[in-house]
Amino acid sequence: MSIDYYNLHADAFVADTLAVAMQSLYDRFLLYLEPGAHILDAGCGSGRDAHHFFQQGFRVSAFDASAELVRRARQWSGVEVACCRFEEYQTPEPVDGIWACASLLHVPHDRLQPVFAHLASLLRQGGIFYCSFKYGSGERQHGGRCFTDLDEQGLHSVLSGGPLACVELWQTGDQRPGRESERWLNALLRKS
Repeated sequence: MSIDYYNLHADAFVADTLAVAMQSLYDRFLLYLEPGAHILDAGCGSGRDAHHFFQQGFRVSAFDASAELVRRARQWSGVEVACCRFEEYQTPEPVDGIWACASLLHVPHDRLQPVFAHLASLLRQGGIFYCSFKYGSGERQHGGRCFTDLDEQGLHSVLSGGPLACVELWQTGDQRPGRESERWLNALLRKS
């Protein structure tokens, strides 16, 4: 359902997200990475973030499940972008960091643990993992997309027993005009 939405509305989505101010999130994530580290942009959407990391001198791999977004991300980001779902992506060597900005929120709640486990398997020991979810709890459908909302307790529950531990959790407002009242849960996780 969400993949179909992004295939149909790729241009509008790209236009809506490319100009969003992300620097404060980038800065927080990159504090944990060495210059030139290998970052995986998981669910890269428009390619905005992959482009930024690439321009900063990082090695970047990226993927998205929407073929139309992959096409646009390849043009915009300057990096190779694979077309696949979270649980399908493979990398020949562990990456140093995973960036999953507003992407895992489309995974059904009952699939989040295995998806986190799979992505963690692609991350080197001690590697850092950023993710964000709309703040709340439960699953919902809105505007042709499916969402899994999480709060702090919900994220801790999903991560319980897995290889990822929370380093930082914080909330932010949506950066898009007219949506400032929407809250996001941001997390930096480390693979132990």
